[in-house]
Amino acid sequence: MYNFDVEMPSTIADAVTALARDEAQPLSGGQTLIPTLKARLAAPSVLVSLHGIAEMKGVSAQDGTVTIGGATTHATVAGEVADAYPALASLAGRIGDPAVRNRGTIGGSVANNDPSACYPAGVLASNGTVVTNTREIAADDYFLGMFETALEEGEIVTAVKFKIPEAAHYEKHLQPASRFPLVAVFVAKFADGVRVAVTGASENGVFRWTEAETALSADFSVEAVAGLKADGSSMISDLHGSGAYRAHLVGVMTKRAVAAINA
Repeated sequence: MYNFDVEMPSTIADAVTALARDEAQPLSGGQTLIPTLKARLAAPSVLVSLHGIAEMKGVSAQDGTVTIGGATTHATVAGEVADAYPALASLAGRIGDPAVRNRGTIGGSVANNDPSACYPAGVLASNGTVVTNTREIAADDYFLGMFETALEEGEIVTAVKFKIPEAAHYEKHLQPASRFPLVAVFVAKFADGVRVAVTGASENGVFRWTEAETALSADFSVEAVAGLKADGSSMISDLHGSGAYRAHLVGVMTKRAVAAINA
């Protein structure tokens, strides 16, 4: 580690002002940033903690939408959205381990957009909206690639909105060492169609499997996707699994998610 300043703003406006300083970087739950600093892969001169901003914490559900403050921890999401959106609560309750769930935040996860993070799949499948200090960004326009989002310099994720589907399920094939998903699929069934979001598999990060969406929107059954194969050409290939294996798992996880919804 090395020397840096830490600022603890209590309002979003104060955080935005602090982030205007040279080489300032926001600190949410710190589950990615702190290890990055320890490895000296980043060297901000100022960390702006979002932990103390009360207006960025909490969960509410109304008019078919769940809204979660950006500084809300995974553990809080798991406990407080269980009635309104069980599939999202299940996703949050299986992120990392208890230490990660009690420190990590939804805003930090969505802003970082790790290609194997859980929340991006939930946001994308739920036709969600990422709220910042300046605007609202539809999920389809927000996730741009591996660790890449539509956020601009100094922009903060203040909340995330999820549309509540008729039914949903998050199916996760766990990578035991990291506890990230090797491949995970979030299936959300809405009145006007089905959305299928995949994380952990692609070199381009979270993505919608449109072929499965079309098939399931016409016939929401395991049989409808049984013959489909995900394109493996841009899948991650590493010591944990080849691109072909991950492509196969996309189909397996999708069928399991559909079966769980129909059970």
